[in-house]
Amino acid sequence: MQRNTATYSISDNRLFKQQMLSWANQFNICCFLDNHEYSLPHTSTECLVAAGALSYIEANQNALLKLQAYQYHTKDWIFGHISYDVKNEIEQLTSGHPDHIQFPSVFFFQPETILQLNNGILTISSATLAPEKIMQEILKQVPLKETTQSAGIKIQSSISRNEYIDKIHLIQKKILQGYCYELNFCQQFFSEHAVIDPLATYHHLTSISPTPFATYYKLRDKYLLCASPERYIQKKEDIILSQPIKGTGKRDLSDPQKDACLKEQLRASSKDRNENVMIVDLVRNDLSKICKEASVTVEELFGIYTFPQVHQMISTIKGHLKQDVGFTDILRATFPMGSMTGAPKRKVMELIEEFEVSKRGIYSGAVGYITPENNFDFNVVIRSIIYNQLNKYLSYHVGGAITGNSIAESEYEECLLKASAIEQALHINR
Repeated sequence: MQRNTATYSISDNRLFKQQMLSWANQFNICCFLDNHEYSLPHTSTECLVAAGALSYIEANQNALLKLQAYQYHTKDWIFGHISYDVKNEIEQLTSGHPDHIQFPSVFFFQPETILQLNNGILTISSATLAPEKIMQEILKQVPLKETTQSAGIKIQSSISRNEYIDKIHLIQKKILQGYCYELNFCQQFFSEHAVIDPLATYHHLTSISPTPFATYYKLRDKYLLCASPERYIQKKEDIILSQPIKGTGKRDLSDPQKDACLKEQLRASSKDRNENVMIVDLVRNDLSKICKEASVTVEELFGIYTFPQVHQMISTIKGHLKQDVGFTDILRATFPMGSMTGAPKRKVMELIEEFEVSKRGIYSGAVGYITPENNFDFNVVIRSIIYNQLNKYLSYHVGGAITGNSIAESEYEECLLKASAIEQALHINR
């Protein structure tokens, strides 16, 4: 694919990102990926934008085979998502819960225009337009403003607090009976008559909670407004890398000393370390299916990283890929990510279907991109508002890892902590 390409110097990254996002939002399909200037290990790109679709693949059945064929024939940048329910194809499972948002299982598109912003340098690559014209259009965009349009949204819970606690106890019985070691249990909050401005709501959400894997993803009338701190998987040349988050600690923004103590409490927490190491072992096992023998290593175990609302425990696992391993081979070996399932993976996904009452859909899935050289980077879709503008259905899920030692009431409070930025962005008061 020959694209018209030019570079420009940008003096104010934050303002220009808002203008890029406003420009991209004119298209029926766009994907905006923002690192928010975090200097975390293995950072790929500060900000990457894909706007307009020259072609696309949309699939709910045989999705991975169709994606594999699409990637092979396109041989270009493609952006898109894999929904959690692709698990059904990988593991021959089923899902019967309702899905009111209705993102397809897999959607990828070949962008008309790609914008890359790194270190104050913008690269515009377009198949259809002159870069100078695009630059002029971007600069005309007015800066985004936070909205109060979402005020008054009435949020309902898919399960009550008491039901949540009862389900945690039932899950712990399954753990004691030996069915699994750890299970990621999620609950949904939703509104059936929500009217929001997705662009302004995303801006508000990421102003409250800027994160390294933030995403604004528009697929016609469906929107993902994502403030994710977690990477699912990255490939550079023959190096494959995953960074699961397991372990969440609250912050005290009013007192730096207390905040530092809370950070150290998370670092020392045997509960969180146990949860984290279980998922590290699961990821090591997944990567060993596609990596050269003895090449899978844990680069960092129990790393503690600070985000606006929470401290998080993050580990980094990497390996060297075997030859001729493609993207869909990697998905079959590693998806869904262990941090969103638990262990052992297939069994806990069956139990998740039993205990949860709503379909996860794009939540617990991944959004990202693949380059023409077959390198890629994908996030984990968590801390996200998901919205269907046509039927006015809005939802967000929150959850956590349940083990035999979990305290049900504390797990519920952790869910509310994870939802706090979303609820603030939607002007919801508890």
